Amino acid sequence: MNLRTIPNLSETFNVLLSLFDHILGISVSVEAVTLAVKTVAKHFTLCRADGGPEAAFSLEPDELRQMVKSIREVEKALGGVSYELTEKMKNSREFSRSLFVTQDIKEGEKFTEENVRSIRPGFGMHPRYYYDIIGKEAKQNIEKGTPMNWNLVK
Repeated sequence: MNLRTIPNLSETFNVLLSLFDHILGISVSVEAVTLAVKTVAKHFTLCRADGGPEAAFSLEPDELRQMVKSIREVEKALGGVSYELTEKMKNSREFSRSLFVTQDIKEGEKFTEENVRSIRPGFGMHPRYYYDIIGKEAKQNIEKGTPMNWNLVK
């Protein structure tokens, strides 16, 4: 099906796209929605066992219901482009880890594995910066329990 062509078609021709899906099951239709398809056409039958030229790839009522449900879930999950934290994300920061000063540090003293740790809550510097600050000097005296941030690093 080459589904990766879908976003290129949409961008190149500045159009809304539809998918006329003749594949078995619903996964291709659901995935296509994540790639900019706005309309999905799928053959429908009350009973596949009744036969017919499209019966093999037609959806029965429960399958159509599941496809629509899955597409709606995916549409919600896609959301929009945003780098802002939602209120839910902000509230869950206390459960994530971040860098904190775990021993008093004097101005000019180096950050070490003993005086900086990745702990909860997530109100300090992201743990990915741990090795960037280890070995660097403190810009000022820092009390134990202070969340790390770049302003503390010389």
